[in-house]
Amino acid sequence: MIKLITEAEIIEGTIVLVRTDWNVPVKDGQVLDTSRIEASLKTINYILEKGGKVIVMSHLGDGSDSLEVVAKEAEKFFPDRRVRFVRDPWNVSSPDGKKALGDLRNGELAVMENLRFWMEKENDECFAKQLAGFADIYVNEAFPCSHRKHTSIVEITKFLPSFAGFKFLEEFQKLSEVFNPEHPFFFVLGGLKFETKLPLIEKFLQIADNIFIGGALAVKAKTMPIADNAKIIFPVGDIEAMDANPETLAVLKTHIDNAKFVLWNGPLGNYEKGFKEGTIALVEMLAQSKAKVVLGGGDTLAVLNPEIKDQILNHGFISTAGGAMLDFLANGTLPGIEALNTK
Repeated sequence: MIKLITEAEIIEGTIVLVRTDWNVPVKDGQVLDTSRIEASLKTINYILEKGGKVIVMSHLGDGSDSLEVVAKEAEKFFPDRRVRFVRDPWNVSSPDGKKALGDLRNGELAVMENLRFWMEKENDECFAKQLAGFADIYVNEAFPCSHRKHTSIVEITKFLPSFAGFKFLEEFQKLSEVFNPEHPFFFVLGGLKFETKLPLIEKFLQIADNIFIGGALAVKAKTMPIADNAKIIFPVGDIEAMDANPETLAVLKTHIDNAKFVLWNGPLGNYEKGFKEGTIALVEMLAQSKAKVVLGGGDTLAVLNPEIKDQILNHGFISTAGGAMLDFLANGTLPGIEALNTK
């Protein structure tokens, strides 16, 4: 069973390794979106307010870029606390190396360099032991990364008492509601990567009352045996259209108006080429819906302005996960969940 951070014994001086998902978009040295940083604040502040010391771990991109620009952006969320960036945690003499971790005071936090500079992807036992040597407790606050069997997600839990952060547990609990939804239950699935999403379609044909398949997925799905299932709904008209047309949106609105539970992942049109109108129209339908709504996915989240986001949160949940959300819905668990469950 997953243990929440509130079950951890955190007192003054306790050092906590917090695996976050600070893999934020960066352009020309500027962080474009801080929502992933903000998602981890409740957990980090909980530790700091108890007098603990926090060491933040995260990856950024493919491992070629430094996390320093993200650490500097994160300082804005801790105006009354010192935030240290640890460039080389293995260097005992450098002021921004291991010495910085040793000098960390109660109620302060350090941000470690991009984990992918080292043996993160390999789920390496030696690297896990090195990371664990810095702290007393480990907390996973990176649900969106927990579909990956990486060192800071899985292997490290063998060497430290391990707990889930507040956002991690919320993701787990809210997405789990999808497995036992109120009916009528309407599932909207768009985007790309048909092979990734086919298991999801096959599973939810047993749960959902109807599944709408749009975007590029529809073209491939139309040629598969699932296309003959009475629960499957396709776009009206040209299946290869670049966006959802008014007739398709009308079909979606009818099902959403009748639904008590709606799950949505993936845009309706060729989002990358600027065809966003159908997806935006769907967002507005969901904001006005009386159904419980669960949605997620990077391109899906990108069209949510603050006002729409607040409207949806009044009666639903917005997952910060992309691939992890799909894997969890397909399998009911993730490597990161299993790692916490075994402890």
